[in-house]
Amino acid sequence: MPLWLSLPFVAMLLFIAIGPLFFHHWWEENKNKLKISLILGVPLAILLVVRGLHHELIHQMLFDYVPFIILLGALFVITGGIHLKGDIEAKPTVNTLFLAIGAVLASFMGTTGAAMLLIRPVIKTNSERKFKVHTILFFIAIVANAGGMLTPLGDPPLFLLYLRGAPFSWFFGLVGPWLFANALLLVIYFLLDSYYHKKESVKAIVEDRTHIEPIRLKGNLNFVFLIGVVLAVAFLNQQYIHAIHENHYLGFIREGVILLMAILSLVFTNNNMRYQENKFTWGPIIEVAYLFLGIFITMVPALLYLRENAHSFGLSTPTHFYYATGTLSAFLDNAPTAVSFHNLALGMVDQFGASALVAHIPEVLLKAISLGAVFFGAMTYIGNGPNFMVKAIAEENKIEMPSFFGYIVKFSLTVLLPVYIVTQLIFL
Repeated sequence: MPLWLSLPFVAMLLFIAIGPLFFHHWWEENKNKLKISLILGVPLAILLVVRGLHHELIHQMLFDYVPFIILLGALFVITGGIHLKGDIEAKPTVNTLFLAIGAVLASFMGTTGAAMLLIRPVIKTNSERKFKVHTILFFIAIVANAGGMLTPLGDPPLFLLYLRGAPFSWFFGLVGPWLFANALLLVIYFLLDSYYHKKESVKAIVEDRTHIEPIRLKGNLNFVFLIGVVLAVAFLNQQYIHAIHENHYLGFIREGVILLMAILSLVFTNNNMRYQENKFTWGPIIEVAYLFLGIFITMVPALLYLRENAHSFGLSTPTHFYYATGTLSAFLDNAPTAVSFHNLALGMVDQFGASALVAHIPEVLLKAISLGAVFFGAMTYIGNGPNFMVKAIAEENKIEMPSFFGYIVKFSLTVLLPVYIVTQLIFL
């Protein structure tokens, strides 16, 4: 597989990275994202067919892209039918509890779902306070990223690794690093928020204590549909349905059930609550579908090249995989990055031995890839999809967020990176 065939994949990721920064207004139109995906993807797809690689292309699109979009779309629809509102006192303990709840929810309703459910109540709760930027930053780190570690539903890279053979229950084994990293971030946040709370004016504190609106949750039936999605991903797979080994198309039973849960959510959720109170729009999931159409097509040559040339990249330890996956996840997108390093690890089975394989690669490498992809997705605004969404909602509410590089310098390098280094030293 020649390396030059990976150039469309590199171009696709570069567009995703620089589009929001340098031609924001043009890039925010979803139709332009689709144009880029088709311009880069269609010629390459034709070339792959001509070179006899149509089986790899079909498998990538049918058994990776389709399940990926169906799961994200279903989680997006179902969580969009749950509405949380209220305004309670924004004490450090309350804010820390919000983030801790988000860390748990993220693994079961996805980082995007948890972030969209909680960000507006968090902002409203802190509306009377002057110092609140740090709360949004830690929200991105914990709820939109590090919290989504314990199931394949939590973060897109984990679901793609699940599709490559990692059992649903395997991700529960990451509870140690998940608990340590999130707990450490919560402790740091609590200390920082306590410091800023003491700097608030008396007027702000009084207003915060007097403007109280009880927390209310609407759309509870959607939690039933969410449980349906979790059970479908956990049990409707080849681990429990052995016939899928002989006929991979039977695996779409899972996608059928997931789609059914999304349809039931649309039917039984009050439209006024979904579209007015939750401000639900189809734009974000359409954006994901368009972008990943191009990503999944153009990554085929890159994946094959990585598998064929694994031993020439100088990555020889789990630590190497952790930081390499993390670095690229921070500046590209963590989902294709995780898949790329999984393919790289496929070529290193002999080096690590075949005694402890999960998803066809050494288990320790799968662990390093999973941790690096999920944690480091918080290192920049473009590392994971919910990051920019949270930033945009915060700015809509007149919260002045750091610039792209300001975020990295003031938060990622000073707070997140030390936490991730300590986590790696303990667990890898």
